[in-house]
Amino acid sequence: MATKTLTPAQKTAYKNLNIDPKNRIIVSLDGGGIRGILTLQLLKKIEEIAGIPLNQFCDLFAGTSTGGIIAGLLASGHTAVEIEKLYIQLVSKVFLKRGFLGNRFLNPPAYDKKNYREALKLVLGDDTLKDVCIKNDVDVFITSKDLTDNEETYFTCFNTTEVKGTYQDALLRTVLEATMSAPTYFSPLERFVDGGTTTYNNPSLAAIMEAVNYDGTGKYSLPNITMFSLGTGKLVKSVQPQQAAHPDGPDVYFWLNYVMDESSQDASTMQVDLFRAGIIKLDYRRFQISFDTAAIQKLPNLDISALHFTNADSLHSLTDDDLNVQMDDVSKFDLMKAIGEAMTEYIMDDCKFQRDLNKTPSLRDELVTAFNSVGTIKANVTNAGWIDGQPSS
Repeated sequence: MATKTLTPAQKTAYKNLNIDPKNRIIVSLDGGGIRGILTLQLLKKIEEIAGIPLNQFCDLFAGTSTGGIIAGLLASGHTAVEIEKLYIQLVSKVFLKRGFLGNRFLNPPAYDKKNYREALKLVLGDDTLKDVCIKNDVDVFITSKDLTDNEETYFTCFNTTEVKGTYQDALLRTVLEATMSAPTYFSPLERFVDGGTTTYNNPSLAAIMEAVNYDGTGKYSLPNITMFSLGTGKLVKSVQPQQAAHPDGPDVYFWLNYVMDESSQDASTMQVDLFRAGIIKLDYRRFQISFDTAAIQKLPNLDISALHFTNADSLHSLTDDDLNVQMDDVSKFDLMKAIGEAMTEYIMDDCKFQRDLNKTPSLRDELVTAFNSVGTIKANVTNAGWIDGQPSS
């Protein structure tokens, strides 16, 4: 593995974050629409602890959808504070209704990307992935889905002994539009749609594979990798048994939303479990929260009386309905920011980003609520009368 020579400022950053000086650092950012503002609160604090911007001591920025946008902006030389300001502007512009009749289900897509495309051009110009990699001495990995070739697409650029990456000459702003073109929300970018439609809404496993086995070979080597894997919050969709066959509202609407959300969340959970099981050995640090009252009760009880969409005056007064935050729900943007700030306080009290946030008996996320229904399930599935009495249609 190519040795990384640390500057004095980088040595301080590594020390403050308890990172082995021999390690390369990967920052992996999940998709999640407007919930990316939560991620930015964590990134701001990591930069504050380190004492220098992420792009001055981290090696690879990986992202999907909103995480891909943030990853691309980090790689292009922006600090987390600067990106937060840009992000607030982007969110106010990107969810531009596509006329009166635009609707996700009846007349998709719901939104027009015109403002988003113009904003990215203003910020990034026509810089390519290669331009960014060379100028800032970083590597980039951003996901999308190619509908025509029916495969996941990884827009990558690795600055090793030579610059590598099939799409290294792609415009960064093109890549950042491809990764966020979520079906029904936005039109495809020709053949490309949102990377979150793949199994890599959490891009961490794909980023590791690319870094260790493909374009990053020789620069990245296990176990000498520290990965910061940041979620955007996990929606909890608990469907009671009596409701499974007859969900609230139109069945197609319910199951489309359910499958889109749960398939990517399940894929993410599998990746996280794989890392935590030690099958892939590295310094893995995952930071995620579920949007339910049980998880929120673990956070500092911040004042949110200035928020207008809810009657809650503090985080602990929020209801599960308040916490049902869809990726385009701009009315809850400030709530996501507040939860991100509270989550940051929790992490600082807990581990200061110096380890994985999984100090639980099952070694799973501290801030993701688990349902313990195993006893009931075992009793049902071992009972012949139970299955014989279930509806068959």
